Amino acid sequence: MSFWEYLGNRHQQLLTDAYQHASAVFQCMVVATLLGVLIGVATYQSGWAGNLATLSTSTILTIPSLAMIGLLIPVVGLGVPPTVIALTLYGLLPIVRNAIVGLRGVDPSLVDAARGIGMSRLARLLRVELPLAWPPILTGIRVSTQMLMGIAAIAAYASGPGLGNVIFRGLASLGSANALNQVLAGTLGIIALALLFDAAYVLLGRLTIPRGIRG
Repeated sequence: MSFWEYLGNRHQQLLTDAYQHASAVFQCMVVATLLGVLIGVATYQSGWAGNLATLSTSTILTIPSLAMIGLLIPVVGLGVPPTVIALTLYGLLPIVRNAIVGLRGVDPSLVDAARGIGMSRLARLLRVELPLAWPPILTGIRVSTQMLMGIAAIAAYASGPGLGNVIFRGLASLGSANALNQVLAGTLGIIALALLFDAAYVLLGRLTIPRGIRG
């Protein structure tokens, strides 16, 4: 069976796996973005706290994904829980780092001007600092998403959702008729999803970043 015949026969299952893969990455990115920005907001004004946040999240990223998921299985079981926890943790570093860099890069004179017209600390953060720090934060989100697309495939090891199941089935049956087709379909599917997500982020940037800031 050729690759195109395989896609024609299995397209429904492949689409389902692709949807589950994209959904898992998207939901984990939402959580990682919220946590990452909160960590950045809490630590950017302190040199040692910012360095500690960056060091902690970078340390997480050094743990092999297969080992991370394997360590989580005895704690939270198989399926979605270890996938969500692992992907969320892996997605933190670029967002935390870029949030800290972006917030520290805001022009102090703009913050002082906002303070001078009576804005509260929260108002300055929400209306001045975070909007100006949004471009680097969005870049961090893009980088995290690209990483998680590939890491999410390892979730199949813990019976997690997504295209990793297609790849693992192909690897487990190497030498059979459709083994290579399965690996190729899963891999190309992940690449296609990564490109679609990145295109969506480019569009989001054009809609939310003023042209002057975008450069």
